[in-house]
Amino acid sequence: RGLTDISLLKRFIHLRYVDLSKNKLQDLSPLSSLTQLLWLKVDGNLLTSASMQELPYLQVISFDRNDIKDLEGITHPLLANLSLKENKIETVLGLSHDQLSSLQVLELRGNKINTTAGLGVSKLKKLYLAQNTICSLEGLEEFEQLETLHLRDNKLEALDGFSDSMKCLQYLNLRSNGIRSFQEVEKLQVLPMLQALVLTDNPCAEEPDYRLEVLSRLPQLQRLDKELIEEDEREEAEKIRQTRLEKEKVRTTRCRDKKE
Repeated sequence: RGLTDISLLKRFIHLRYVDLSKNKLQDLSPLSSLTQLLWLKVDGNLLTSASMQELPYLQVISFDRNDIKDLEGITHPLLANLSLKENKIETVLGLSHDQLSSLQVLELRGNKINTTAGLGVSKLKKLYLAQNTICSLEGLEEFEQLETLHLRDNKLEALDGFSDSMKCLQYLNLRSNGIRSFQEVEKLQVLPMLQALVLTDNPCAEEPDYRLEVLSRLPQLQRLDKELIEEDEREEAEKIRQTRLEKEKVRTTRCRDKKE
């Protein structure tokens, strides 16, 4: 509706669901009176900051498609789902677990983020970072409860940064990055619960026997690139894995004998 002023809302203190999308808002301060607010959507406005006065019951916020540049000033204690898709955010610094202890889903797709370092909300279950410029993965060892991680359309060439402390991660999307070698894929062995992996549109996905090469390194996978692993695939990959282990065993023995 082209709204630029929402001060009228101050008097409606019992509002619980508010959708102010597709306006021209730059200021959300009148919402500080809505202390019963549960759900807020302000997509497609002219906001440059997501900072608001703390709202005690707010559980869902969507700030998609604004001009927000950072994550400072988001401090709602019951907030469970936060979306900041398609803004101008360059750093994940600014979120605090102490102030966002209930946050489980964070959507940061389509921003300008180049590293995961400093994301201070370790109790997340779902993290969406697709369509950024991420070239390094740092600080992920803190995400012990993370189940889903989207990193599609970034600049990753190496898969360092994953940790065996990420014991709940089941779904990992790495589509359209720069991963060339299966040695990088092998680094995902530290993820004990990984069941679904997406590697389409990476250079390694063009290699011969790509699916078998991935599965021989990650035998626990149930899906690769959205396709279920067939039983005959699993058996063939296991043979490749065993052959590789035998060769490694022989090589280790020979090296030891030479030293002796």
